[in-house]
Amino acid sequence: MPARSGRLQDIPVVGRKRVLLAAPRGYCAGVDRAVIAVEKALERYGAPVYVRKQIVHNVHVVTELEAKGAIFVEEVDEVPAGAHVVFSAHGVSPTVVSAAADRGLQAIDATCPLVTKVHREAVRFARDDFEILLIGHLGHEEVEGTAGEAPEHVTIVNSPADADTVEVRDPDKVVWLSQTTLSVDETMETVRRLRERFPNLQDPPSDDICYATQNRQVAIKKVARDADLVIVVGSANSSNSVRLVEVALEHGAKAAYRVDYAEEVRQEWLDGVATVGVTSGASVPEVLVQEVLDVLAGAGYADVAEVRTAEEDLIFSLPKELRRDASGATDARARGGRGRA
Repeated sequence: MPARSGRLQDIPVVGRKRVLLAAPRGYCAGVDRAVIAVEKALERYGAPVYVRKQIVHNVHVVTELEAKGAIFVEEVDEVPAGAHVVFSAHGVSPTVVSAAADRGLQAIDATCPLVTKVHREAVRFARDDFEILLIGHLGHEEVEGTAGEAPEHVTIVNSPADADTVEVRDPDKVVWLSQTTLSVDETMETVRRLRERFPNLQDPPSDDICYATQNRQVAIKKVARDADLVIVVGSANSSNSVRLVEVALEHGAKAAYRVDYAEEVRQEWLDGVATVGVTSGASVPEVLVQEVLDVLAGAGYADVAEVRTAEEDLIFSLPKELRRDASGATDARARGGRGRA
């Protein structure tokens, strides 16, 4: 949905109009890998290529891939026997892997390696007979996939309030893990409340909340304290994008809204606003951010200053099935590699 230029009015405000552009923002390494995986599968095997669930939680990315020949399904039983299917960046449970194998599907696993790390932690702690308190949003694909690794050992803790009521079999043998895209602050509050009840609660061996989620939250915290308004580009089902709105409001922004497209920015949001903060979730291509900046420039917010709090250079290898082209040569994009802001 392209933005219409000149749609917003340049109305004078007190102070100098400006945009504070958060960095890092947009695509993380896991999203980049997953999107390229679908593109490469289409190039290698031809359309259609099926994808279980949305490859990443962004309506624009999904629409673009559909136009190239990807077909998104809810479950693998919707995929014709023997066809190629890509598992989304959010990961799947062993039950889904088995169901795909039973149908003779050619599965390509685009699960983010950081999500895979949490899956392995769940398997390890279940093997040692720990009860796993999985902090995450009930119904989210990532949570379903992680819980599916050890369903008899996992209890989902949906919010800090749930920490006050969750019951465990043995308080001396319990560990917490988390969804990778949560609010860092809210997760730590949940852990604090869990530890008040279960003093011997163990931590995961390494941080489960992904580097990109944390970096984007740190950046918007710095922007929010100086912003009259924050605009987060990202889809409604993107957990990390929704969290960015919440974090902005918690750290000083007078108002904060999420949009998929620049078309959704409203004139009334800009009333009396001198400083606009802009960021995007980890599954958002930079072109969508640029369209928001273009619309804001038309309303007088042409002065853009980047607020950078971290550098990101992590790249993940593509799934093994896609690292070589049809001739057997190593593909130029075998290690992913689109620029991130």
